[in-house]
Amino acid sequence: MSDFLSKFGEDLKNNVSGFIAVSITEVKTGISYYSLSANSSFDPELASAYNLEVVKAKLNAIKALGLDQKIENIMINLSSQIHIIDISDAGDYFIYLAVDANKVNLGMTKALLNKYKQDIIGKI
Repeated sequence: MSDFLSKFGEDLKNNVSGFIAVSITEVKTGISYYSLSANSSFDPELASAYNLEVVKAKLNAIKALGLDQKIENIMINLSSQIHIIDISDAGDYFIYLAVDANKVNLGMTKALLNKYKQDIIGKI
């Protein structure tokens, strides 16, 4: 699995304009299966731990509202970065991706994330 995840991370780093960092985290336990950062001062595992709380809050809101919905992704726009939390179809893990807002092509990035999300199914 680690070879697959290393290839996944390197593919994102090489193919996503403005790549900053990525991690894959299990929703139930908060365990990070993989992380990679192009910036030594940016800790994607720490960011994922905080973003897990965002995911859990949204899941609780959906439940409280009685909605029959799943979260596909959550996008957080900062002044110079975009943070994307892309949740698996089953809701058991998420891919957290941070990118430079001035360099990213969001359409291409979301298409790549959807492809990788499908590839990861069954490997985690």
